[in-house]
Amino acid sequence: MIKSTVYALALSVLLSCGVTENKEDSDRQNTTEMEKKNIGSLLALYPKPLTVVGAEVEGKVNWLVVGHTGIIGHDRILVSMNKSHYTNQGIRKSKKLSINLVSREMLPRADYVGSVSGASVDKSAVFDFHWGENGSPVIDSSPLTMECDVEDIYETDGFDNFICSVVNTYAAPDVIGSNGRLDYTRLKPVLFEFPSYSYIATGEVIGRCLKLDEEPGMCAKEPMADDGIVRLSKIEVYPQYLDEYMTYATQVGEVSLRTEPGVLTMYAVSEKENPCRITILETYASQEAYEKHIASEHFQRYKQGTLHMVKSLVLSDQLPLNPSNRINNFIQ
Repeated sequence: MIKSTVYALALSVLLSCGVTENKEDSDRQNTTEMEKKNIGSLLALYPKPLTVVGAEVEGKVNWLVVGHTGIIGHDRILVSMNKSHYTNQGIRKSKKLSINLVSREMLPRADYVGSVSGASVDKSAVFDFHWGENGSPVIDSSPLTMECDVEDIYETDGFDNFICSVVNTYAAPDVIGSNGRLDYTRLKPVLFEFPSYSYIATGEVIGRCLKLDEEPGMCAKEPMADDGIVRLSKIEVYPQYLDEYMTYATQVGEVSLRTEPGVLTMYAVSEKENPCRITILETYASQEAYEKHIASEHFQRYKQGTLHMVKSLVLSDQLPLNPSNRINNFIQ
């Protein structure tokens, strides 16, 4: 009797567990089909800032382009380098290195130092440099350089991962804003994208972190289509209305860039000799984007509000000589 009761109790527990397990599995089932496609265990945290690491190796300065860097907490940097690199032995010995952000101007030389080994080529003269206060080489043309001490080395399969603390940071004057802080819209560091081995440009502010409602940035922009528009709007304003006109023009330009994905550029200048003559470089991603722009509430407010202020208006469509070049606007 006792034996059968125990058996019945155990069977009841097993059945109840099975029911619970099935319910949990049921709760986890997808109710809609996911549009994303599983492409495998791909390391896809790109693009990353492109850097040139500087170190002294066997009495000579050596440079190596490094695309795998990261931040650990608020006080450590990770620099990951293949164990086969000649530079590693110098870093292991001195426990010092410099991390130099790459600008567009120095990109060809940065690309070169990543294509040849310091074991066979003397790369010390590729960049003009000074010795930093912590004893590591600082590239003169880099807009920003961090001198680092190596605090630890974490080894993974085929890689030395140098965990560093920042000792000194050197910034070019033209990348420091009026508040004394780094301005990355001026710095515009080059990014590296590993899967396609491509360099990518930066510099556009699209929003303020944690303050998007209070301080909206610029929306993400559409690519230029085949029917995209490049236009010079040449405007002459009656002198008595110039200040009022500029208020309208500034407002419509800023709102358009912030909110319209198809408005790529609005860059206004006035003649030094005659400020009433204004030229605006406008680029639109497509004809449709332009039509949406001129139908928008903010453009209509500008258009109707300034009709009596404008003496003349000439719209002159342009043909880009090099379509790959374009102005990147940013809003602070």
